[in-house]
Parts: sequence; C-alpha cells; structure tokens
Amino acid sequence: NEDGSPHVTAVGALWLDGTFWFQTGAGTRKGRNVARDPRCSVAVSVRDADVVIEGDAARVTEPGALARIAKAWADNGWPAQPDDSGLGITAPFNAPSQGPPPWNVYRIEPRSAIVTVAAEPGGLTRFRF
Repeated sequence: NEDGSPHVTAVGALWLDGTFWFQTGAGTRKGRNVARDPRCSVAVSVRDADVVIEGDAARVTEPGALARIAKAWADNGWPAQPDDSGLGITAPFNAPSQGPPPWNVYRIEPRSAIVTVAAEPGGLTRFRF
C-alpha cells in the first residue's frame, strides 16, 4: 500500500517456467500497488511444506510470453487468451474485482524463498537467488 503496509490478497497464481505468474486489472488495488512498488510475496502450501517466495512483479507484454501463460491458464481450466491489443489477456469471466479486460500479466522475479517442511525431520530453509 502507499503507506508501506502489506496488501495481502488471494490470487490465481500459476507456476510456470520456474516462477509464479498472476494477472490483475490496471485499476485494481493490486495493480496500482505493483505499478508503484513491484516488491511482492507469494505464499503457498504444498504437500508437507509451506513456501514463501519474495521477489519483484514484472509486467509481461511480450506476445509470445502472454500466449504461453494464457494457454497455461486455459489448460488449467480458466479460458484465458491474449487480447487484441497484445498487451494483456482476456477471458469470458474473471473475478469481478479485477475490472474489465484486458488484464495485465505479471511474472514474479524471485529474490528468495523460505521453505518450511512439516514432515519429519522438519525444518526451515531460506534460499537466495
């Protein structure tokens, strides 16, 4: 947020090509926040582990990358596709809070990851990239 406090929200992130990707409308709170300050975190729980990725959100406008990520979302059940402008994506539906398409796509360029393993022997490890 503008005051430096964290903005935490659920996102439909996707893991592809060794990084997380997400989309949002340019006028959303999330869109305004990453335009002003690209630092962000993604937290996920996977089998027997919790993972937090810290990095920077980089807007993606390259047509080949947008087509590849839109296809990955479509293959996972959300029928996204590049929009006619070539700068974002569109789909027949999205969360109403995202505003109208096109939606901007972001790649998280990771700086570090914290992994907490719940299974024996357990533990916490921080990786820096």
